Amino acid sequence: MCPSEPVKHPEIVPTGLDYVTSVESTEVVSIQENYDLWIDGAPTKPSTNRYFQTVNPATEEALSRVAEGGRKDVQKAVEAARKAYNGAWGKMQKSERAKYLYRIARMLAERSREFAVLETLDGGKPIKESRDFDLPMSSAHFFYYAGWADKLEYAFPGLGTDSIGVVGQIIPWNFPMLMVAWKVAPALAAGNTVVLKPAETTPLSALAFARLTAEAGLPPGTVNIITGDGRTGAELVEHPDVDKVAFTGSTEVGKQIQHRLAGSGKRLTLELGGKAPHIIFDDAPLDQAIEGIVNGIFFNQGHVCCAGSRLLVQESVFDALMDRLKLRLRSLRVGDPLDKNTDVGAINSPAQLDKITRLVEIGQAEGATMYQPPCELPERGYWFTPTLFTGVSQSHRIASEEIFGPVLSIMTFRTPAEAVEKANNTPYGLSAGVWTTKGSRILWMADRLAAGVVWANTYNKFDPGSPFGGYRESGFGREGGRHGLLPYLEGGW
Repeated sequence: MCPSEPVKHPEIVPTGLDYVTSVESTEVVSIQENYDLWIDGAPTKPSTNRYFQTVNPATEEALSRVAEGGRKDVQKAVEAARKAYNGAWGKMQKSERAKYLYRIARMLAERSREFAVLETLDGGKPIKESRDFDLPMSSAHFFYYAGWADKLEYAFPGLGTDSIGVVGQIIPWNFPMLMVAWKVAPALAAGNTVVLKPAETTPLSALAFARLTAEAGLPPGTVNIITGDGRTGAELVEHPDVDKVAFTGSTEVGKQIQHRLAGSGKRLTLELGGKAPHIIFDDAPLDQAIEGIVNGIFFNQGHVCCAGSRLLVQESVFDALMDRLKLRLRSLRVGDPLDKNTDVGAINSPAQLDKITRLVEIGQAEGATMYQPPCELPERGYWFTPTLFTGVSQSHRIASEEIFGPVLSIMTFRTPAEAVEKANNTPYGLSAGVWTTKGSRILWMADRLAAGVVWANTYNKFDPGSPFGGYRESGFGREGGRHGLLPYLEGGW
């Protein structure tokens, strides 16, 4: 825990609360020593005969060895998916498909504790986030799309609702199970079959999900899981019998995928990076806004594409807000992700920790003022102290590059027009947040902010019925809501 210190404003009183450690048991999870690929409804040895370790980022302990798929394995998985698409799954009545999705949703809800612990062990995020957000939202997405599976013609009247075929999906490491749900649920609801590649550092949730689909009776080949690194993903992207590619990850890799698929005729959707502005007006309820700011940047250690990593504060409330924000940082609990009291868990990997550290050092070298609360970090694992930067200008790299960590760059503005200008000064266009008590100002800002999602007096709020996605260098396509079905239908885009 980061200890409290005196603050300027006497009405802001540190609580100094002590917490009793409350560590979630791992007995509910059984992790195999080795995991093979999942092809055609069964574990399959990799043709490469290679395996890699997946590691608990909070302890640096190896959890399991996971198969590294190669070209022959991708070929086998795509063939299995094509067979299922031309057979059992593709010919199944839509109402029957819905039953499978409902069954998967219920099973995820019933086994949510198991999957939540697995998410935390493999990814480093606090158990209270895995337990209260990732798994409930994953189950909810399957419930939502199960409801649409036999109603596609009503979702899009006058639009062709035939499925596309075999879909290749590549997901990131920050929300492993939720990304499975975001990708797989609408694809299956639309009648497609799937070959999915999870991130190299967090493959265990997807592999556990594969076994869950078998328990649910899903026809073999409907969902296939190919684990490996970027080379495995490239084989999937470029496979000639994949009809559509859906990718969530970095803008750099998204551009490479778009370049490779240019002229191929394959469908493509990309959900990429962001550098979201979080805008605080002088009439905002500051205590509520502080919680929104903390949730916006320190949720999941800042490993969030829509993280509110650029804070824009109206000058007249800057000092008061900073006092409260620094105090709030000193109350954040950084440490064991399995402890239910933990607010900020472990950084996902050494590579990501190096990137965060490097950009923070650049921010200091470029003249920004860094604030970190006193914080004792665990001796083992990958950790980074929650960090604020003030004195930031729009030319600073920390204000323009996606750090993807618990680092907040803070700037000021005087007028709404200046706030919009600074907020839109980014190549990204994924999300934004606005805090004000004036409804007219919220609507005025939302009309002018270059963001696919704008939150008002809240942040990082999601619902299966609400579409999510961006434009510009944040990608194209939507996930969630009816809009999330369109990329998986012939009549869509």
